[in-house]
Amino acid sequence: MKGYEETLRYLAGLEKFGAVFGLENIEWILNLLNNPHRRIKTVHVAGTNGKGSVASMLSRMLLEGGYKVGKYTSPHLVSFTERISVNEVEIREEEVADIANWLRNKVRETDEEKFFTYFDFTTALAFEFFFERQTDICVIETGLGGRLDSTNAVLPLVSIITNVDYDHMDCLGNEIFDIAREKAGIIKSGVPVVTGAYGLVLRVIEEEARNKGSAVFALGKDFRCSKESDQCMTYESLNKRFKNIFVNLKGDHQLRNGALALAATECLTLSGFCLNEKDVRAGLSNVEWPGRLEVVKSRPTVLFDGAHNVHGARALKDYLRSHYSGKKKILVFGVMRDKAYEEILNEILPLFDIVILTRPHVERALSPFCLQDYVKGARIIESVKDALAEAQSAAGDEDLIVVTGSMYTIGEARSIIGGSI
Repeated sequence: MKGYEETLRYLAGLEKFGAVFGLENIEWILNLLNNPHRRIKTVHVAGTNGKGSVASMLSRMLLEGGYKVGKYTSPHLVSFTERISVNEVEIREEEVADIANWLRNKVRETDEEKFFTYFDFTTALAFEFFFERQTDICVIETGLGGRLDSTNAVLPLVSIITNVDYDHMDCLGNEIFDIAREKAGIIKSGVPVVTGAYGLVLRVIEEEARNKGSAVFALGKDFRCSKESDQCMTYESLNKRFKNIFVNLKGDHQLRNGALALAATECLTLSGFCLNEKDVRAGLSNVEWPGRLEVVKSRPTVLFDGAHNVHGARALKDYLRSHYSGKKKILVFGVMRDKAYEEILNEILPLFDIVILTRPHVERALSPFCLQDYVKGARIIESVKDALAEAQSAAGDEDLIVVTGSMYTIGEARSIIGGSI
């Protein structure tokens, strides 16, 4: 019997296959397992930004309603176990090892030459875990894109497409139309779609839904939210009106994410998953989703935000302007080399007094030296730990340190700050 650490090494070894798009491999594995994904009920969440937030909001509301809820998200910040949870409790390390060993043995017995990716394997592991735990419903977040993503093997009760923006263009296409097509690929025949998209992207989603005979419910059109105060909104649809709902995630964009999750609960009512106003309020007021405008330390204030594309950077910029306009600000920035890092920096650089460029310890990370000509006067410190220490030494008690650029940077920083900077 292989243990958890050996399982992680095995999974890391699968990363050599990279992102192999298509459903053939995942469907082969799932068929080997007697298709656990067909024996659980699901909600499928895609989009450029906000997928994890919406998934966590929906999961929490369903939990408050008394349902047993699985949740599958990616990537993780610190521990692999963050990816898979039931009732917001992470899978145990020994459960990961047990299911992984069982799955590996079944594969070997059937076809020793068969290969699959890290995400294929972990997705199959998650579906098997949710089936074994006899969940009532599971909220499943796509990894990348939608149409060819491993999670697209599910037949959900509701599909959610949060939004569509430029990201992962090397895989999804350079035009917003192409990216929208990939995200809309999660739409299934007769399954309702909730979306925060608008304009051309909404038209692409509506066309795909029309071809599949699926109803579309769009934010600002079929349901809406209005900000009442910081982290507080009123939600309205044809059937519901909830006033002054508190959302326990920071930023006005999280109010929109909350509205998407709420609209999804209305669609789920048709499948027998009913929530009352108390469940809704408790779920949104108790939701947690680390690494998103998250304050992790005070004096000086240290804020983590996983903004890794222009849309996320713009949300971070808006939040800093409205909440920290009078403070000295220090940026610790580490990004992946396949991201639009110059455009991200264009959004946020004007807000900061000191910029420290770093890189998380992953192969895809961009060397900070690649940005030294672009960010004049920046301090370059390759180690995230040393970059955090430099930021701490440069900050006074009343100042703000912002760590951003990638979820990998946030994850590494979170591990470090568990001790001290």
